[in-house]
Amino acid sequence: MKVLAETAPAPVVAPPSLELRFASGIVGFPEHRRGEIFHLPDQLPFQWLRLHGPSPLHFVVLDPVGVIPDYAPELFDDDASALGIATAADALIFNIVTVRDDPSRATVNLVGPIIVNRHTGAARQVVIANHTLYRARHPLVTPE
Repeated sequence: MKVLAETAPAPVVAPPSLELRFASGIVGFPEHRRGEIFHLPDQLPFQWLRLHGPSPLHFVVLDPVGVIPDYAPELFDDDASALGIATAADALIFNIVTVRDDPSRATVNLVGPIIVNRHTGAARQVVIANHTLYRARHPLVTPE
């Protein structure tokens, strides 16, 4: 198992546009094999995942570092190998955000992040090995 807890102490902002290649798409969208992560400076820490395919799709994503305290995803060896990830430094992590009508109810999927090999652009949505420690609908805003 590859532990990705060694990620940078501050959020990683992808370059203005980071090209991605998904060998099998993402969950629910297997036909979308190419995509990109991009951001608008005034929207950080939120970024965008744009999937190219029969019909383009857009997802709001974020790098969990600095936003989700103590998030330490672990990859199964098969996922790390398929992506060519040998160390935490090889990986970028993006979690999909679910935006609701009431922004205070937005959630982030900590169980099924998008993992990207920062050197090659190979990407995969995975279920992390230590998924029982996290929620697929983790609240972004903690109720007071």
